[in-house]
Amino acid sequence: MSTATLLIEAAGPFTSLQDGGRPGLARFGVPRSGPVDRQAAAIANAAAGNGDMATTLEISRGGLRILCLDGTLAFAVAGGGFTVELLGGHMPSWCRGTLKAGERLTVLGNPWWGNWTYLALGGDTACTSWLGSTATHAPSGLGGGRLLPGMELRVEQAGRDDPLPVSTVPCPVDARPLARVRAVRGPQDGCFTADALATFFGSAFRTTATFDRMGMRLAGPSLALATDLALPSAPILAGSVQVAGDGVPTVLSADHQTTGGYPRIATVIGPDLMRLAQLSPNRPVRFVEVAPDEAVAAARMAARRQADYLSRLRADGR
Repeated sequence: MSTATLLIEAAGPFTSLQDGGRPGLARFGVPRSGPVDRQAAAIANAAAGNGDMATTLEISRGGLRILCLDGTLAFAVAGGGFTVELLGGHMPSWCRGTLKAGERLTVLGNPWWGNWTYLALGGDTACTSWLGSTATHAPSGLGGGRLLPGMELRVEQAGRDDPLPVSTVPCPVDARPLARVRAVRGPQDGCFTADALATFFGSAFRTTATFDRMGMRLAGPSLALATDLALPSAPILAGSVQVAGDGVPTVLSADHQTTGGYPRIATVIGPDLMRLAQLSPNRPVRFVEVAPDEAVAAARMAARRQADYLSRLRADGR
């Protein structure tokens, strides 16, 4: 095994290092963070021969360009409809291969679908850890950190006995963006008028360009409150749909605050949250109400499908 060194030549906004995050620390005010699209990150890692939640490069719509200064390492890209350039050729952002010294890998910006993609580097990416995780908490910058032009990344244990040939990685159907999103009512649906609830689950909204790792603001009909906003601060989950005084909903994402006082009309179920995060700006989206037991069943089924997919993907890459 050897070490490879990469130079970041260009990086769009929100591009950062992310591993599986910090579960179990929300009670101390620490968000989990980690990938916005956990499924895509796990797929990229599996395709590159890493553990599912190893450190990846999370890339936004601004793209990324890196140069391999020395060494040889496997790579894989998964998530969104981005385009990858390598050795003068173009591939979809569902691919894997080998990067050698002197070669440049570019993930082009402005994808034809999606907002996030993940570059996994075969080996151990050396970077800063915070509370046992390299996941970057964007508001504070703690963790592995943002990727900026001029930075160098060192990947240890990077060598492979045999080069990984360039090939496509199958994109699962349930990794594509979703325009009909399942959500559980509440936990503070009692703060809204009956008309607001009917509007939320019966009207079309649109995604906007106002999104980051904390959440996505939607455009659409106003959701009227039945009470004032003077609520005690309460725990928040990823997928919470909180509504501020302007009546506009925001769906919270990986770097969401751990507590908050804005009322939450619904909570997007886990499997659909990642697919909502991959809806490009100005796309229609509707919310479909499901019962809590349906949400649990859907999450378990999605976990089984992903485990089976990752197992087959690892077998194919040996």
